[in-house]
Formats: sequence, structure tokens, C-alpha cells
Amino acid sequence: MKFLYGNILCLLLLTFCTDLLAQEDTTHINKYNYLKSRVIEGDTLPHVYIGEVTISPPWKFKSKRQHKRYSRLVINVKKTLPYARLAKYRLTVIANTLDTLPNERAKKLYLKKAEKELFEEFEKPLRKLTFSQGRMLIKLIDRETGDTSYDLIKDLKGGFSAFMWQSVARIFGSNLKSEFDSEGDDAMIEHIVIMIDNGML
Repeated sequence: MKFLYGNILCLLLLTFCTDLLAQEDTTHINKYNYLKSRVIEGDTLPHVYIGEVTISPPWKFKSKRQHKRYSRLVINVKKTLPYARLAKYRLTVIANTLDTLPNERAKKLYLKKAEKELFEEFEKPLRKLTFSQGRMLIKLIDRETGDTSYDLIKDLKGGFSAFMWQSVARIFGSNLKSEFDSEGDDAMIEHIVIMIDNGML
């Protein structure tokens, strides 16, 4: 059963993370960092853009049980967040690539080749995910991409494929239509993601 569930997760990720995996873009890597400058009252000063940082206080636990749940969620989020963010990156790449292809046949060939390469790369690590980590991945994909796994499959593979994958996922207690609720049921997960991004977990 776990073997089959691992296949479902692997194929789910492959479905909407179809990038040719040629090579990572290294054009942003430079030997030197150059800063923009601004002239203020005759003085040339470095101008540095500082990214937004979200401040979040430590989580206040209401019980030992909640603290244990938080600890388990930390493990699951750390395991699955990189895959969710990879999905977001690959979705951008596939959308841009598909726009450059001349016809439907070329697009299908592109998707088929990319799917095969991705399956070879991600099959083993995704099979190691537990059931709870699989459900976490589905939620985090919605958080990172803004679309549920069901919608992503529907857009790329069609409604029938989305229906079939949803049916199989439901057998194993998952729901590809799961949405991420950062202010409700998933507030603790959101807190953990922020803490990870801030280097505090």
C-alpha cells in the first residue's frame, strides 16, 4: 500500500513539475557582487535592496500534545517544502517552455520526455515519504503555487486525469483538492514555514 501511495505522489509531482531538467540556471552566479549606487547631495552611496522579512513570535503551546504535534509538523514540513517549491519553479519553467513550442504534438513530446526524466530522478525519494508527508506535500503545493494539485493536473493533463488521480488519492485518505488555510487549520504549518525561512528552525 505504501509502495502504491509513493507512486501516486511521484506521478503527481511529475505531472505538474515537467521541466527537462537540463541544468540548473547558473547565470545568476557571479564572482563579484556589484551594487547599484545613488547620488545624494553630491555623495555616491551604495543602494542595496533588502528583501521583506516576516516577523513571527514563537508559537504558544496550549498543551504538551500540541507541542508534540508541532514537532511532528516541523519534520514533515522540512521534508516536503523543498518539493513544493521545486514544483513552483518547474511550473514556471514549463509554462514558459510550452509557450515557445509550435504545436500540440511538440508539447506532448516535451511533456512525455520530461516526465520520464523526472520519474527517474524523483521516484525513489518520493516513495520514502510517509502518508502524512504526502498530505503535507499536497497542502504545501497549494501554498506555494496558489493552485490545488487537482487544478494543476486538470490544467496540464485534463479533467479525466484529474478525476482519476483524485479517486486514487481518496482511497489512501488524501484529497488533491486540499487548500492551504494559513489563518485557520494550517496556521501552525504557516508559522513553521516562516520560522524555516527566517533560519530559526
